[in-house]
Amino acid sequence: MHHITVIGGGFAGLTAAITAAEAGAKVTVHEAHHTLGGRARTAEGPYRTNDGPHALYNGGPHWTWLRRRGLVGPLAPVPPLEATRFRLRHRGTLRRTPPFALLRLLRHTGTEAPVDTDFRTWATTIAGEEGARAAAHYAAVALFHHDPGSLSAAFVQERLRRATRLPPEAHYPRGGWGCLIDRMAARAWNLGVRMETLSRVGTVPTGTPVVVATSLDSARSLLGDPTLTWPSGRTVLIDLALRTRRGDAFAVSDLDAPGWLERFTAQDRTLAPAGEQLVQGQIPIAPHQSRADGTARAEELLDLAFKGWRGRVTWQQQAVANGRTGAVDPPGTSWRDRPAIDRGDGVYLAGDQVAAPGVLSEVSFNSALTAVSLALGRNTLDLKHA
Repeated sequence: MHHITVIGGGFAGLTAAITAAEAGAKVTVHEAHHTLGGRARTAEGPYRTNDGPHALYNGGPHWTWLRRRGLVGPLAPVPPLEATRFRLRHRGTLRRTPPFALLRLLRHTGTEAPVDTDFRTWATTIAGEEGARAAAHYAAVALFHHDPGSLSAAFVQERLRRATRLPPEAHYPRGGWGCLIDRMAARAWNLGVRMETLSRVGTVPTGTPVVVATSLDSARSLLGDPTLTWPSGRTVLIDLALRTRRGDAFAVSDLDAPGWLERFTAQDRTLAPAGEQLVQGQIPIAPHQSRADGTARAEELLDLAFKGWRGRVTWQQQAVANGRTGAVDPPGTSWRDRPAIDRGDGVYLAGDQVAAPGVLSEVSFNSALTAVSLALGRNTLDLKHA
């Protein structure tokens, strides 16, 4: 029987632990914090916030994997009336429908964007500058990057397709992502996985395969490998509780600049006390910009979509996520160019910035399965039957 050590108890670490245990391995998970979950934690208390806006896309392999194990749990569907309150900011005003130039680009579903050209240049040839700009900014909901148009056209196109697909792929576990993590932890526990919290690992264990399922920064420090770098985003995270008011928008996508606000209590009333609404948002900012710059842009969106919001605030918090929002691929690169999962000597990487395909949390999932497959001496795991 194999013995596998997993460093990190977030989504990638728990996926790796469950997969390895199901294959018959003995597994130990080391988590530096007192709770599991990583960036998928949900805050305790009256306001059940995630670490930034979270949604579970049902178009990737992790959806089937979670479903088959009963781990998705109850979902919080968006009521039809709330879905009609989706708004787009374009040219400084709110609108219900996308600009025609953006629709023109979305209709080119059969045109594959190139890897070695930036999205802005490629999209402009199809939809003009306005359409390219609007599309790049809309795709920021799945990018968390201040300038999506500068990234690889193929990379942005994949996320734009997923974010605009109908019916929508995004789903919301009731109670926040922490409930999903709790179910995954229970599954791991029942499989015999040993989970040690408040267990910070300073050196890589030897003698057994090790899956390092941490942020790339932490992995770089732990492994002493300066090559473990890859670009990510820098984003202001906004959490805001407002007294309920009829007519508030459900979600707002900024087409004038990258940014997204969403009223998460529209689909899940358990996230805030009765009579209050929980709004979460992400406003990407450039390296030279401050948190105040992102906050000012968020307030512009709030002024448009949440009338009188300043007088209705009951609670708020802000944070800057720097390099914690997943990989972004510059022109000429793809996921295959990111840090390899197999680091040699029985050490494997898993997380959202390593060499694995997918959108958002799918990268963590796919890399975790691949890491375990390699650790067990297999070439691949069958995702269809995993």
